[in-house]
Amino acid sequence: MTNHKVLVVYFSRTGEQYGVGNITEGNTAIVAKIIAEKTNGDLFEIKVVKDNYPEGYNALTEYAKTEMQENSRPEIIGEVENFDQYDTIFIGFPVWWGDKPMPVYTFIDSYNFNDKNIVPFCTHEGSGFCGTQGMDKTGARILKGLAMYGHVAQNEKAKAEQQVSNWLKAIGY
Repeated sequence: MTNHKVLVVYFSRTGEQYGVGNITEGNTAIVAKIIAEKTNGDLFEIKVVKDNYPEGYNALTEYAKTEMQENSRPEIIGEVENFDQYDTIFIGFPVWWGDKPMPVYTFIDSYNFNDKNIVPFCTHEGSGFCGTQGMDKTGARILKGLAMYGHVAQNEKAKAEQQVSNWLKAIGY
């Protein structure tokens, strides 16, 4: 799949995060950038128009829980230009309450993924994917994802790069 046009989409947060403290670059952002570098992919960061997400961990988890309960679809900034040109879309996110953050759902709902490959990846602190890989309603082929500890992405860059390299090789990149 080395000749595929790759897009690496991610949602990530800074501020106080479980297991890593107060961070200035999100765990998922770090992994997304490694993937983009190793696949020669383009990056698209999912950002919300009204960023009301609290900086503190406990407040953020409560906010995220409310968004989930409301099945919210926060408006996101921008769009992927020429989305149709991409064969493979890596979609990354932190695991919140055992699910993808709601802005990721907004992104997924906004595009036609028929005949594309989706490759999920997430950061977490013990939950793994928690069933978040379920993107089968998109019409895409879902490839084996990567679940990485946030503290590894944040504090052990060489280990994170090796995990990404091994995973990409295993799925044909």
